[in-house]
Amino acid sequence: AASHKPQRNSRYYTGEVKNLLRDGYGLYVYPNSFFRYEGQWKSGKKHGHGKLVMKGGSFYEGEFVNGEIEGNGLRYWAHSGNTYSGQFSCGELHGYGVMQYGSGERFEGEFSYGLREGHGFLVDKEGQTYEGSFHKNKKHGEGQMKYRNGDQYEGGWILDQRQGHGLMHFEDGSIYEGQWRNNLFNGQGTMIHSSGVVFEGLWTNGQPAGGASKIVIEGGDVLEVFQGSPFTLEVQLQNESGEETPGENGRVLQIWAGIRNVVTPDTPTPAALLKLIEDMEEKPVPTPFGFECISYPLMERAFESDDSRGSALLAVAKSGFVRADSPIPEGESESGSGSDTMGLGGGTPSYLDGKTDSSDQIGCSGTTVVMESFSEQRRLSGLEEDWFPPPANQRVEAGRAKFLNLMLAPPPPNYQLFLMMDELEKQKAAKKPAGKGPSEKAEKLTSSQEKNADSRSGVASRLGGNSKKDTLDNRSVRPGDYVLMVKEVTSPPFMGQSLSPAFVLLRVLPPKNKSKTTRRDSLKVKTK
Repeated sequence: AASHKPQRNSRYYTGEVKNLLRDGYGLYVYPNSFFRYEGQWKSGKKHGHGKLVMKGGSFYEGEFVNGEIEGNGLRYWAHSGNTYSGQFSCGELHGYGVMQYGSGERFEGEFSYGLREGHGFLVDKEGQTYEGSFHKNKKHGEGQMKYRNGDQYEGGWILDQRQGHGLMHFEDGSIYEGQWRNNLFNGQGTMIHSSGVVFEGLWTNGQPAGGASKIVIEGGDVLEVFQGSPFTLEVQLQNESGEETPGENGRVLQIWAGIRNVVTPDTPTPAALLKLIEDMEEKPVPTPFGFECISYPLMERAFESDDSRGSALLAVAKSGFVRADSPIPEGESESGSGSDTMGLGGGTPSYLDGKTDSSDQIGCSGTTVVMESFSEQRRLSGLEEDWFPPPANQRVEAGRAKFLNLMLAPPPPNYQLFLMMDELEKQKAAKKPAGKGPSEKAEKLTSSQEKNADSRSGVASRLGGNSKKDTLDNRSVRPGDYVLMVKEVTSPPFMGQSLSPAFVLLRVLPPKNKSKTTRRDSLKVKTK
């Protein structure tokens, strides 16, 4: 006969009993063998301190009241590695406690039925910290956040996102205070950037609304100034709609001067010209005028207190010409013919000035008055060396900046571009067909050309001969077209982007012939 082995019931209790009920200390194994409780009992219910162990290794150890987890205790979840130590109610995390997450996060604060609710302190797995208000496990209300990269935020939160009024201190020193929405600057706010830029106004999705998008040079695309004259350049920042941006402050602007790069012809190039081209290592700068430029020295004129030298500043007129703020001496309100000026290595190359008659250049100015150089005598005497400081960078104030008392500096010795220009002129002169003899040319001279020759010989004699004239030619600012560029050099760039540079064409006109003026004035005296 088969023997039947009696099966032991998996439910059992070992411990103290009172009135046939578990009472006191005891061990109870539940029928499904999933739970096991060891601890205090009262009237058949878990009551007092005990430990409830689940089959997977999770457990609770702490206080029980009438069979429920209630009071202070420790809870461990085996599947996640989370550990909670704190207050419980009806088996739920409720009250103040500390949760150490298996992922590395740690929360200390208030819970409401298993969720973070109220004030708390959170350290995430990346080491970032948040202290403030929580709602349904999310950052909600007022709170302070310290990010791993060093940024610090204090302000409003809604459902884990920065929203409302807040103050952000960025690691690089930048500060933003104002309205937030969806973790971005949205609404009225002020940014003090680490570069010194300050923007106060409306923000949209993290970007200034109506902020500067371009640099605009006032006065038009072409400015005119006499050779050696100081001038002032004013710029403004504009938005996409072409409106000024008075809320912009602190951007750093730099001014740069250039001259048109010489494009060598396709014909065979002499060895001398090839050597000059090889020596020019500078990369040309593209311009919106259809040609590239090579840098040309620019300086800032420092005026002295001597009234005899003049202390009036030049400002840029809205018409696009440089005008003088002080009256012009009588007899100097007009310029002479371009042929009356002293030649620079045989005259200004045609590809430099682009015009043959300087009187035509001035004739388009209308009623604008153009002033001659304050430092003409210094330039003629050869005393103008590198005694002028270069232009300083300017910071934008209320969306505007001004570069005062600018001057094109004399070219450095052996300025490669001018040497190339002179070499090209020599090539052009060598290719010209033979003309009439010298005697026939002399007979064809006009009275104007004779006066020009007299003027040039007079200047040359004052300089002491051809050697000084050659030095002057090499160290003088040549009349013609130059390019001024204003670019942003803010570092680091505001909001990660720099504004595109702005360009203007600077037309340098030949100086007026003082010898003609003197002769005309002397005739007036004799006739009186």
